[in-house]
Amino acid sequence: MAMPDFPDVTQLAIPLFIGAMLIEIVLIRRFKRRGAFETRDTLASLLLGTGNVVSGLLLGFVSFGVLIWAWDYRIFDFGTSWWAIALCFVLDDLRYYSYHRIAHRSRWVWAEHVIHHSSQHYNLSTALRQSWTGTFTGMFILRLPLVLIGFHPLVILFVGGLNLVYQFWIHTETIGKMWRPIEWIFNTPSHHRVHHATNPRYLDANYAGCLIIWDRMFGTFVPELDSDQPRYGIVRNVGTFNPIRLAFHEWIDMFKDAARPGLTLRQRLGYLFAPPGWSHDCSRQGSLELKEEYLRRNPDHIGTPGLPGQGVAP
Repeated sequence: MAMPDFPDVTQLAIPLFIGAMLIEIVLIRRFKRRGAFETRDTLASLLLGTGNVVSGLLLGFVSFGVLIWAWDYRIFDFGTSWWAIALCFVLDDLRYYSYHRIAHRSRWVWAEHVIHHSSQHYNLSTALRQSWTGTFTGMFILRLPLVLIGFHPLVILFVGGLNLVYQFWIHTETIGKMWRPIEWIFNTPSHHRVHHATNPRYLDANYAGCLIIWDRMFGTFVPELDSDQPRYGIVRNVGTFNPIRLAFHEWIDMFKDAARPGLTLRQRLGYLFAPPGWSHDCSRQGSLELKEEYLRRNPDHIGTPGLPGQGVAP
């Protein structure tokens, strides 16, 4: 079956991205809406976004080639009807949730994803702060099930582009909480602010791409609380606007940790694939330890959203 050409929605959306960022800047600086821009930080985000496009052009053939190969072994062929594209969009959004959760729970994938969290500001330019090394992690294999059950790789790439375009607008502080049914079903700026926050209660939460229902179903949803305003960045901020360092710092640190002398093979693998913050001698803190430490200082918050309800060591 011949496949029609699908537009590259991310490229088509570039004028929208630019226009929306300009509007956000005006709202923040002229009308004093919530949010902040920092010139060097925004420039770093734009350069990282450009690098992501270049790396996609140079390495995209790897993931696409694997998907095309898998297409020969498909069970069905759902074609390109509207219902097939809609179903593929929903299933690919679940795929994105799975990828995103892995990216925060395995250092191997976190090494490429940390770039997106490296800004201490939260505005629309942050959405463009994307990885240069995504292909290297091998996470494109999560799309193989979609191909094998009958969605053509071009359809999958098309809905994936729609997913990324949707996620652009949720990177802002200028939009507060929205109408409750929208907040219940869709990922919104409020939900995604939680995801980018370093507050202990917000760590490892709200992995959704477009539909927040996955977080509600799988127990990773945490609401944004007025009493605990999000603080952005990563737990240990890099402190640079250099896009090359931002793109590769975690890979370098990770391989340095794994190459330490005197470690067992299991410990070396732990530095590569265990959650961020894992260390063989327990000298570092992961998200759970950070939450527990917070509760030891604030025991009255035990059991509140995003924090354990019991079992916190004194």
